[in-house]
Amino acid sequence: MSRMIEEIREQPAALERTLAGGLRRAEAFRRIVARRRPRLIVLAARGTSDNAALFGRYLLEITTRIPVSLAAPSILTLYGARVDYRDALVVAISQSGESTDTNFLLERARAQGALTLGITNERSSSLARLAEHVFLVRAGKERSVAATKTYTGQMLLLYLLAWSLGGAIRAADLERLPALVESALGLEAEVHELSSRYRFMRHAVVVGRGLNYANAFEFALKLMETCYVVAERFSSADFLHGPIALVEPNFPVFAFAPAGVTWGSMGETLKRLHALRAEVVAITDPGNNEAAGRATRVIRLPRRVKEVMTPIPYIVPAQLFAACLAEQKGLDPDRPRTLSKVTLTL
Repeated sequence: MSRMIEEIREQPAALERTLAGGLRRAEAFRRIVARRRPRLIVLAARGTSDNAALFGRYLLEITTRIPVSLAAPSILTLYGARVDYRDALVVAISQSGESTDTNFLLERARAQGALTLGITNERSSSLARLAEHVFLVRAGKERSVAATKTYTGQMLLLYLLAWSLGGAIRAADLERLPALVESALGLEAEVHELSSRYRFMRHAVVVGRGLNYANAFEFALKLMETCYVVAERFSSADFLHGPIALVEPNFPVFAFAPAGVTWGSMGETLKRLHALRAEVVAITDPGNNEAAGRATRVIRLPRRVKEVMTPIPYIVPAQLFAACLAEQKGLDPDRPRTLSKVTLTL
């Protein structure tokens, strides 16, 4: 069994620990931002952490109404631009806490007087030392190169950040997330069987919308780094503006399809794909009864999930699929070729 699978299975416990410790930090941070409310939030990250940041952008703007920007660290590290971060909350997100360029950006922002926050799984990391405030993912050591439990831990802490900023997030909903993830893990045998159908898949598209747009990026990344599948990722809206032209009969498309405000767009996309005879796999839950009629196959979570809470439980079957598909292809998802756990860039 791969470490990736083991770490996927550890997520309910990791989320419980992260929430228990994070609530205390979030309560303290809430008092700070009440006195010093930022006019802008800047999120800086790389790789899987950058996908968590993309989720954070949607979540924070939806729930707090504060504008959010995703940082491009090379603006500072390569171009030497002097960006004004005063009055901003700058959040660096890194599993290891050793991402060189995001740490540089955080350090520069703090020197300007910005409010700074680090989100990391390593309490003794450079990021934890550089940030004025720290939210810790409590996932334990992540040994597989493919990040899974740290991704969901980072998303959970972004929910807590939204709560700290007065966002419409209920602690009771967050407390249900470990159980929702546990129920999603019950799909492992079903997902393993489904993955065998795609053993020879070389290309795919993953689509999401709104809060699950980041999951489209994360699922595609997992397919690329563990299964060597060329996986493009799109918003369902952007997909209809050109990329859908690449779809032919039996072309594999994976879609995050919760009920709620994004279903209108996603449902229309799946309807178009159905007409093109694409091979569509929809990830959804019992709250959406329409997805089955527009998809070739459905991965349905056992429990109904509020749309705002779907991203964490919805990524779990996608993680399982990538790990199982790597096994079907005879690959080691823990040691993708040419990759290492920590990548240093400027």
